[in-house]
Amino acid sequence: MKNEKLIHDWMVSYLRDRLSRDYNDIKTNIGDEKKNEFNGHYPDLILGNHGIVLAIMEVETEGCITPEKAGDWKTLTGLGAKLILMVPKLSKSKVVDLLWKQGIADKVSVGSYEISISMP
Repeated sequence: MKNEKLIHDWMVSYLRDRLSRDYNDIKTNIGDEKKNEFNGHYPDLILGNHGIVLAIMEVETEGCITPEKAGDWKTLTGLGAKLILMVPKLSKSKVVDLLWKQGIADKVSVGSYEISISMP
């Protein structure tokens, strides 16, 4: 679980830097530090331009993809901004299945990430 938290926090930081080209106002909630609120919730990233929130993003790791978490995603889809999920590449089909079961597959964009290590 410690490694998953490390991966999660690194991905949030990486995405903040990567998305800074597309959004001029990016707020993050990393680790236990929940300081950037959006409609009563604290998504991992809040993406905006010119004072308008366009999307919120959640970074998920393998261990936190559960039906209960899908219920949280359903709540986030009702906040008035597009929800984007970033999930491990091998978990993408599981996440899409959970989204269909919650009835929100059409309201969520799903991206994926993969960490690859090659050893000699």
